[in-house]
Amino acid sequence: MALPPPDPQFVLRGTSAAVQALHFSCGGQEPDIPILFSGSENGFIHVWNLKTHRVDTALDGHGRKSVYCVETMGAKDRLLSQGRDQRICLWDLAEGRTSVTDSVYTEHVGFCRCSLLKVAQGRWLMAMAARGLEEVQVLELPSKTSVCTLKPEVGAKLGMPMCLKLWQLSCGSQPLLLAGYEDGSVIFWNVTMGKALSQLVCHQEPVMSLDFDSEKAKGISGSSEKVLSIWSLNEQQNLQVCKTHKLVNAGISDITIRADKKILATAGWDHRIRIFGWKKLKPLAVLDYHTGTVHCVSFSDHRNPRETLLAAGSKDQRITAWSIYTQT
Repeated sequence: MALPPPDPQFVLRGTSAAVQALHFSCGGQEPDIPILFSGSENGFIHVWNLKTHRVDTALDGHGRKSVYCVETMGAKDRLLSQGRDQRICLWDLAEGRTSVTDSVYTEHVGFCRCSLLKVAQGRWLMAMAARGLEEVQVLELPSKTSVCTLKPEVGAKLGMPMCLKLWQLSCGSQPLLLAGYEDGSVIFWNVTMGKALSQLVCHQEPVMSLDFDSEKAKGISGSSEKVLSIWSLNEQQNLQVCKTHKLVNAGISDITIRADKKILATAGWDHRIRIFGWKKLKPLAVLDYHTGTVHCVSFSDHRNPRETLLAAGSKDQRITAWSIYTQT
């Protein structure tokens, strides 16, 4: 018999707005304080101290427009945030600073979160939805040099990019990108060549979120429908559907595979967080606490796997933190 789902380990309140983005920074040296960044619909980024469960700092850099992506760049005092003000901001939080040091104007009106990939010490690639409806632009940071603009074939009718995932097989190898589009397709791009290598229709509705396991060359995507789609890259670099999993309720806002590639979590429009085994997509738990759409899920990067947390942010203005460490 399945075990009853756990209660949250703790709940963070005080954002005063729907929570749209989460990102942990817990893997530093002791006595480093583990922290969680959250981005809210009211334009604030909150820096949560996970020892006190309180906000250490509130950052305001997006003109009170919704923040829907927060990521650290190597260290917890180098932050990137993306908002509905069509800006991606770079922050320097060292020594208590709260300043935006640089920003990129995206000219994109959708909700597509940018994707970051570290390519060398102090050098990053960032993919973002571009000004052209179906286009994705890749920049190098911190120089903001344009690497390429990925444009589908003329007449492809993909609609807007909805979600992006930059990755590489190994450090120094070619950067690759998976992009999910409004028409339900996922496209696999070679960034260096600026070329689409493969396209697969995974959903009947827009692809809301995707994640990819480069070790297994296998990915997963969710949409506004009742289906999770699992797909893989074969040796010819072609995308193919492996299986689909039918959900009880429609609508997935976010999907994330834990770093150890054992489990994954989904954020549901039905207010629930679902945990699956990644190997066979076996349903493991349904976490039921929130009273609104769950917008985002994120696993922590603690060095000790037993300390790993799963955080979820919701329309109900709360962030739940769950301990679901299993040795299986």
